[in-house]
Amino acid sequence: MTALQCRDVTVGHAGVPALDGLSLTVGAGELLAILGSSGSGKTTLLHTIAGFIPPLAGEIWLADRLVAGGRRTVPPEHRSVGVVFQHYALWPHMSVLDTVAYPLRRSGGTRGQARSDAAELLGDLHIEHLAHRRPSELSGGEQQRVALARALARHPAVYLFDEPTAHLDAPLRGVVLDEVADQRKQQGTAALYATHDAAEALALADRVAVLDHGRLVQLGTPTEVYERPASLAVARLAGPASVLAAEPGSRDRTPRLVRPDWVGLDRASLGEGGAWEARVTAVAFHGPHTDYRLETEAGELLAREPGPARFSAGERVRWSLTRSWPLADASRFPEASQPATDVPKLA
Repeated sequence: MTALQCRDVTVGHAGVPALDGLSLTVGAGELLAILGSSGSGKTTLLHTIAGFIPPLAGEIWLADRLVAGGRRTVPPEHRSVGVVFQHYALWPHMSVLDTVAYPLRRSGGTRGQARSDAAELLGDLHIEHLAHRRPSELSGGEQQRVALARALARHPAVYLFDEPTAHLDAPLRGVVLDEVADQRKQQGTAALYATHDAAEALALADRVAVLDHGRLVQLGTPTEVYERPASLAVARLAGPASVLAAEPGSRDRTPRLVRPDWVGLDRASLGEGGAWEARVTAVAFHGPHTDYRLETEAGELLAREPGPARFSAGERVRWSLTRSWPLADASRFPEASQPATDVPKLA
């Protein structure tokens, strides 16, 4: 079954296309992550599906119902979608309980039943103690969890998450992501999750749709997008990467994508066949892992190992590859050989 279809959807602002002939399908119960940088069209896509922005062309279907296309435009309140906004968008005059109960009342429930169901949902999300507070009395993390509860209360056909963790610190981000996953699993509802964070997209999604300037540039499983990106732009969005001019020892001159975890390191004196020499130019310890910037004959390379640092800046090491991926378009970008990493360059 299909929960959502976008067919050749085009949206423009001031003559500039924000979405350009975009088509995609979301299956029932599927979570599709929309991954892209700022300005790629993620929020525009979600707002168009929700009914806040009319498309210039194309069609949007929710299940077997046309909600936008041709002369037909179904208003947002009559579309079966639940939206979690990036900036919470809570009603300042309503308590948390009444905020979550509101969509239940709109769907035809009595005031008492709506408040009872809302209280149960707040309990599921472990925020029942906030029931009688107003938004001004909540932290950012608490407001986002209330916004999530309000969306869940609608029991929609599709959830639309617009970067819901963008303004949360790391611990709260993890809590919200766990709650999204748990509630969706219980309800089995389809969802679109817009984010610029590759780690979120890869961890949450059944499939990932990568947007670039309003165009769908790759659609695949998290593994496909991370390990076999369609272009250098997709490779950069999906996680830290280096691009070598060519794989050492190979006659193939195609530039190669290398993820940090595809690099093996050893001390220069211990390396044997299948390894090449490099110089460590910078080291950064991140707790669970350590990143190394390497200077090699094939270009700069980012390597990552679990645990604390084994090597120091200036040390000679040997490196090897467990895999690499050809990027035919990488030679068109002069910065391609620079690894995407926060390991600082040495002065």
